[in-house]
Amino acid sequence: MKPNLSKKELQEFNDILSPYLSHPKVREMKDYCAHGRISVLQHSLNVALTAYRLDRMLGKKADLHVLLPGAILHDFYLYDWHDKPLSIHIFQMHGYTHPFEACKNAVEVFQADDKTQEVIRCHMWPLTLRNIPRHREAVLVCIADKLCALRETFQR
Repeated sequence: MKPNLSKKELQEFNDILSPYLSHPKVREMKDYCAHGRISVLQHSLNVALTAYRLDRMLGKKADLHVLLPGAILHDFYLYDWHDKPLSIHIFQMHGYTHPFEACKNAVEVFQADDKTQEVIRCHMWPLTLRNIPRHREAVLVCIADKLCALRETFQR
């Protein structure tokens, strides 16, 4: 996905995300497949960029130091979910459990604050019914994740 950001916006985007993108654990995300042929790292970058663009379109009111780390870490689960045995119990399925694994990793590796944790935990709403996005940043990442997953799944 092309950034289509101004030079200033691209600099802001990169400045906030560079500490995350340079971390070996985040770079490990490129080794796992998210949707279609898209890596988890590329998917997370797509979500960050889409959430950033949505925020720009809606008046630039999000805290970018929550929005962008939350977006880049929303799938920070660090395993290949395709290798996990399929469960018939919804609460044990990857779609339900991975936000909590990603949040745990974000806290352990980056000491993610409470709002960033909300972004990560809530991104699968409405599947994760009890984890309703309550802040602008969580809503933007939740929407961006759905848009990107659809585009990536059907991209050829």
